[in-house]
Amino acid sequence: MPSSWVMWVAAAVVLFWGVGAYNRLMRLRAEANQAFGALDAELAKQVTLVRECLPPQEGTQPAPLGSDDRFWSGLEGAASQFAASLAAARARPLEPERIAALASAQSVLATAWERAERDDAHDLAGSRLPENVSARRQQIVIQTHAATDQFDLAVARYNHGIAQFPAVLLALLFAFKPGRGVRAAHPSTVP
Repeated sequence: MPSSWVMWVAAAVVLFWGVGAYNRLMRLRAEANQAFGALDAELAKQVTLVRECLPPQEGTQPAPLGSDDRFWSGLEGAASQFAASLAAARARPLEPERIAALASAQSVLATAWERAERDDAHDLAGSRLPENVSARRQQIVIQTHAATDQFDLAVARYNHGIAQFPAVLLALLFAFKPGRGVRAAHPSTVP
């Protein structure tokens, strides 16, 4: 009879540990998803800023091709690619491929903005961008960096949590897969 008590106590300990560890992994995943929600809001501001800067389309007639058209179409194309990558990442923010695509699209959009600002410096007729756009963009970039840091930190904590023994056993059982930060921070760097 005493050995059955030991088995029941051991089974209860394992069960309570399993429930606690599972809840911890779910909390870490939820924190990473919540951090992505904040990042998503900041990244969406970048797309909105580009769309606000685009010159209005006149009717259905295509505008004549020129340097201005290439300028705006390049910025608009980068913003469209970025918006599509953001929508894909929004569906599954801990999926490494979607975050990698988002990071690439963000880099393309940043390059398009830098090109736009560089090209404006050589235009004798004046800037194609309103004066307050660069300042607003810089503010959005700063806020995006802060949100990116928070997301990357949450992903690193999540990855660390699912890699710890014995929680790794539950991670394997319930298919918790490691995520990827936007800046691809090394998973071993946990605060």
